[in-house]
Amino acid sequence: MTLVQMQPRSASATPVHKTVADAMDTAGPQVCDDMTVEVALSVMASARVGHLLICDNDGLCTGLVTQAQLTAVHDSSVYTDRVQLRDILGDRGPFTSPVTTMAEAEHAMRYRRVDALPVVDEQGSALGVLALAR
Repeated sequence: MTLVQMQPRSASATPVHKTVADAMDTAGPQVCDDMTVEVALSVMASARVGHLLICDNDGLCTGLVTQAQLTAVHDSSVYTDRVQLRDILGDRGPFTSPVTTMAEAEHAMRYRRVDALPVVDEQGSALGVLALAR
């Protein structure tokens, strides 16, 4: 029998508070807010994703839109082929920072009833997406 000596991990080896940066997914497809809903649905289908990050003309993230949201707009009685993503986003956000703790981000997502949040840097550029596990 071989004796194996176990050494305890140092406290710095494991983060005490996991951050959003530790759990976020890559940003995925980013589209401009002047894109029409119909084109956005096509992009989403081609990329085989359930959401798109929306950016303004300066490249700053203005929000995230899901396939369910786009389909609801597309199927509504007021839909026209000229409806752009900026028309359905409303106010900017919500967003999260990569240094936010996972506990804080999960609480905010449940409170706001969203399944995914864009992760942005200090300037507002998209870094990734934080999605709740199903």
